[in-house]
Amino acid sequence: MSVWARILGVAAVAGTGLAVVSGAAGWDTAHRVLAAVALPPLAALVATTWVTARERLPLALGALALFGAAALVTGRIPHLLLASLAFAATVLLAATTFRGHVASGSLRDQVALTKPRIMSLLLLTGACGGASALNHYLDRDIDRLMGARTQSRPVASGRVAPEAALEFGLALSALSFVLLDSLVNIEAALLALAGNAFYVLVYTRWLKRSTPQNIVIGGAAGAVPPLVGYAGMSGHLGAAALVMFAIVFVWTPPHFWALALMIKEHYARAKVPMLPVTRGDEETTRQIVWYTVVLVGVTLVPVAFGTFGLAYGVAAALLGGIFLWLALALRRSVERAAASRLFHYSLLYLALLFAAMALDTVL
Repeated sequence: MSVWARILGVAAVAGTGLAVVSGAAGWDTAHRVLAAVALPPLAALVATTWVTARERLPLALGALALFGAAALVTGRIPHLLLASLAFAATVLLAATTFRGHVASGSLRDQVALTKPRIMSLLLLTGACGGASALNHYLDRDIDRLMGARTQSRPVASGRVAPEAALEFGLALSALSFVLLDSLVNIEAALLALAGNAFYVLVYTRWLKRSTPQNIVIGGAAGAVPPLVGYAGMSGHLGAAALVMFAIVFVWTPPHFWALALMIKEHYARAKVPMLPVTRGDEETTRQIVWYTVVLVGVTLVPVAFGTFGLAYGVAAALLGGIFLWLALALRRSVERAAASRLFHYSLLYLALLFAAMALDTVL
């Protein structure tokens, strides 16, 4: 599309974004002014789409319809939801002005871009966003080299064009930010945005391809969701939030290295320097045991300081004991079955540990 369409797209994104933020902040007069300013570039973009790129007209009309519906609905929550959806649709529409027609894939492919199985665990610990779709975009080259598990992903397989995945990820990230800001608070929105950026830019784009310590440092991204959830409920970060961050941070290396042992030949083929590839199985299992010992210790520290009570302490000790037993079993016999048992238990472990935290607070 033309440079003018791109200018209109940027103006529409800026206008709708400011309108949503001002509405969430309760700036009534400024909100009405910004909403009025946002409408002309959005309407002009719809008209331009009608003339020059009619295949994108449903998206353009959808963005305009959502914006109009938000203006007509008076209830705060429905108004903010519709406005947030209008903003996300406008971001996606504006992004399309910077490229030609590309494959966007089926609805099933769009859902797959969000990595729903991984996001389900992150939802339990606090939040999710568009980082997974951006991960599909950035990792499309190595996904093609890592066997059937990743070759069939929407972008790696060619069913979804990289540009479409990038736009989808950006739209989801924008939507998650404005929804968290509008319906929760700005602290939760900023933390989620920071976690998103760290995962995409620091871990996926840099650490993953450059150092065997990638998952140790990159684990900070997976540890952000508990902070988001805590900030969303309380408006600040307390001791319990920092404990949850530390637990997920220390949990990530043994969890991920167990998976890496299961598919180390895939990482070797893609030249990704995971620990089993660069240091071997023996060193990897040794590190898994040590990190598991630290993990068990970290989970019990909150009991000593009174952050959590006896019920949580018993659960943490039992769950941690099983984790350590499986880690030691893997250390004795580095077999795929042992790595698989540890990996799958680690998922259950984290879910049950956080459930124990929640129950402890009401007992």
